[in-house]
Amino acid sequence: MTHGKIQPWLVLALALTTLGGTAAVAREDDAMLGFSPAGASTQRGLEQRFDAQLDPADLRSWLKQMSSAPNQVGAPHDKANAEFMLAKFREWGWDAHIETFSVLYPTPKKVALELLGPKPYTAVLAEPAVAGDATSGIRDGTLPPYNVYGGDGDVSAPLVYANYGMPDDYKELARRGIDVRGKIVLTRYGGGWRGLKPKLAQQHGAVGCLIYSDPHEDGYAQGEAYPQGGWRPAQGVQRGSVADMQVYPGDPLTPGVGSTADAKRLALKDATSLLKIPVLPISYGDATPLLLSLTGPLAPDSWRGALPLTYHIGPGTAKVHMTVASDWGQKPVYDVIAVLRGSTAPDQWIVRGNHHDGWVFGAWDPLAGNVALMAEAKAIGTLVKQGWRPQRTLVYASWDGEEPGLIGSTEWAETHAAELQKKAVLYLNSDTNARGFLDAGGSHSLQHLVNQVADGVTDPETHVSVRERLRAHMLVDGYAKDAKPEAKAIAKLAAEGGDLPIQALGSGSDFSAFLEHLGIASLNLGFGGEDDDGGIYHSRYDSFDHYLRFGDPTFEYGVALAKIAGHVALRAADADVLPLRFGDFSQQLDRYVSELHKLVDSNRKATEQQHRLLDAHAFALDADPTRSVAPPARDSDMPAIDLAPLDRATQRLDQSVHAYQTAFDKLAAAGFDMPVAQRQQLNPLMAGMEQALTDPAGLPGRAWFKHMIYAPGMLTGYGVKTVPGVREAIEARRWDEARRYAVVTAAVIDRYRAQLDRLTAVLNRRP
Repeated sequence: MTHGKIQPWLVLALALTTLGGTAAVAREDDAMLGFSPAGASTQRGLEQRFDAQLDPADLRSWLKQMSSAPNQVGAPHDKANAEFMLAKFREWGWDAHIETFSVLYPTPKKVALELLGPKPYTAVLAEPAVAGDATSGIRDGTLPPYNVYGGDGDVSAPLVYANYGMPDDYKELARRGIDVRGKIVLTRYGGGWRGLKPKLAQQHGAVGCLIYSDPHEDGYAQGEAYPQGGWRPAQGVQRGSVADMQVYPGDPLTPGVGSTADAKRLALKDATSLLKIPVLPISYGDATPLLLSLTGPLAPDSWRGALPLTYHIGPGTAKVHMTVASDWGQKPVYDVIAVLRGSTAPDQWIVRGNHHDGWVFGAWDPLAGNVALMAEAKAIGTLVKQGWRPQRTLVYASWDGEEPGLIGSTEWAETHAAELQKKAVLYLNSDTNARGFLDAGGSHSLQHLVNQVADGVTDPETHVSVRERLRAHMLVDGYAKDAKPEAKAIAKLAAEGGDLPIQALGSGSDFSAFLEHLGIASLNLGFGGEDDDGGIYHSRYDSFDHYLRFGDPTFEYGVALAKIAGHVALRAADADVLPLRFGDFSQQLDRYVSELHKLVDSNRKATEQQHRLLDAHAFALDADPTRSVAPPARDSDMPAIDLAPLDRATQRLDQSVHAYQTAFDKLAAAGFDMPVAQRQQLNPLMAGMEQALTDPAGLPGRAWFKHMIYAPGMLTGYGVKTVPGVREAIEARRWDEARRYAVVTAAVIDRYRAQLDRLTAVLNRRP
């Protein structure tokens, strides 16, 4: 690898490395957040006892059993896994039950794809068994590769290749005079969430959408294909949901309410998260004859994958015939809920979750994370048998139905919304897990807690702390010659030697309903980066045998995840004062508002430059006359965008944070010695701070998403958009909306500040 010029801040950071391999960085007070010194000592002893109970052999055994048969929603083994966990939780001393919801879950009755014309081809649409993978030959109970919540249809039409099928790709098609109306669109995975590809194809008038896995993204271009290596083989297929989850996740027929037996359900035609056109995921083995059939313009350089062929856009002379027919019935989902009631604050809940349903066997996604959750529950049960009891209530949940659309967690959260908003302090999520580096995202008020916990857990491979290994990873990423601006910014923060930044959360796992709908402070944790699991994502090859070779062979990172998540849960359960630090959120919010200013400036400059080029006919003069490409459509003029309301709100918040932190530090110095009544007022106010960042009206066009700081992007899918009401309006050139949501978001920040001021008043109260 070739690296660029080293940055001065990186020189300083690297110079701070000690002989033991751990960065000797200047740290703030290392007092355990939310604990008195005596309480911190007790807590460390508790965590050591917890760690001693974690056995990688348990994780291996549970993973092998739970991934031994097809595990999708509606499969017998999915229910068996729920019942297996229920028995285990009860054996470990938890008060556990299964909560069942009935949800819309279409399954395919027929899927077919064929290329017509002079060189006909019938797609395989199936994944063969591979040598050395014991479950890959199982056929009983498995479903063919399909995209859930796509429409039914039987269509024959010309084919057009649209690269990743994202908005900019359709602009490129338009410049080449190619219209997808009445056609089937072929897209490749990558560049954006899968559900956006058929949604945009439908919006542009296509009658069908195919999504294939190009080896450029997750096949032989990345490494040896399975079974020689871990990457996607020629007939491997990525299944997945294509519901419009950016509008609302969960059961498409019950938006905003739980799918209980008596719930009022929408008619299928009224469910706005369902697509109307048929969609199929296919392998690159099946995509190759289709791509070879295309003629028309050559695909732009950035559209070309790794297949040994010339990529054309099309259409060709031969049509494609695709069929999708589904059973649009209801299926049960089984959420396993285990409760350990708190001794002194039972009405404050720490909720810990991971899903247990997979697309086929689901060893990596999601069971590698689920068995870590089980290990935590077993260890906590042992602590209880030894005489310990959490101060706050622990709720451990293994969700069903995550894969089709975050269903189990969403339906449970919607059913219990009022109680959760009153009682939940923290939602702690995990999902996939494997060898590598800690990946942490969530509410920035939890950033310091994550850093303190990660500093106390040893990385299994390097034997430094998880935090310091992650710091090195961030520094090296930012040093790379081709490092993106975001990686450089993260590296610069990591080089300062204090807390490492955590990511903002968008969507893609079960935290969404808790954080973005209910406003509960949330975290998502997992390890990865050194595994070769990406190529078998959502395929039948996500198996126990694959995970043993290419995921976490020793299950040491499963134990590491159990330690990280378990310590977060235990500290949140037992802290004298909830381990939240609101100044970290305020600092991050300042960065987000600064980014908005830069976005406005860069958009203005880009608009002016495009207009100059168009007025000078530069695009026409630059074009190859033999390969006609029209100039881009003229961007709208950009008026003034007033971000002053956000500037004023964040400045006021910064002042309030300073006053709060001064009062908090005084209380911490006194060992959190306060009257019971004061503590009982303080902690619920702290727990409700994240809810103050929500607005009842929600985001424009998607009222389910109520958080005004974190949301998945409408055109990114899982990817986060921060300060989304403003940012997305600027990006989409909806200028009036941008100005309006600058005011709405500023008002939300002011409500957050007002609640922080109430907290400060409670802290300053003297007995």
